[in-house]
Amino acid sequence: MKENSIIKDTLILTLITLVAGLALGGVQYITAAPIAAANKAALEEAYMSVFPSAASFEDYADFNEEEANKLVHATEIGTDADITAASVAKDSSGADIGYVFTVTTHKGYGGDITLTVGIDSATNKMNGYSITDISETPGLGMKSTEPKFMSQFEGLSMEVEKYTVTKSSPAKEGEIEAIGGATITSRAVTNAVNAVMYYYKHIAGLE
Repeated sequence: MKENSIIKDTLILTLITLVAGLALGGVQYITAAPIAAANKAALEEAYMSVFPSAASFEDYADFNEEEANKLVHATEIGTDADITAASVAKDSSGADIGYVFTVTTHKGYGGDITLTVGIDSATNKMNGYSITDISETPGLGMKSTEPKFMSQFEGLSMEVEKYTVTKSSPAKEGEIEAIGGATITSRAVTNAVNAVMYYYKHIAGLE
């Protein structure tokens, strides 16, 4: 009798586990499409924020993540950042007007920081950046998502080899003024931008 009871309990437990697994799988299947759609919409919004004049975006056909980061990591520019995606910005006529890059820096105070960066091909200047993933300290590193810090990156020239972070105010040419109490975050974002700019200069033939 005791043996039968054990077998019964085992079968019940197995059945419960199976039903729970199927239910979880069903929920995941149902929510997968909406989550993917939401992520795509968020990414498109980030693209538009760094390239508002673009009518559409297409994947940059010649982008190879491994080769791009091998190129960037071989220098002292952005060695702690990985470029993970590249898209071409197009105007309403379908003409190429610039690029949008996705880059992740691994040196944020709270971990990885992912941002999109827009660069205008006509001017060879940076439109700005938009952060899509961040876990920095509220009131400190999170200020990297605020206009006061972000505006420093609008119009950055490709003629500068590498932008550096300074605690002095006002910042000089080639410098980014650090967020008070969040120098690590400031450097992480700036290094990510440096990595993107270096890669852009490579594909644009500006090296």
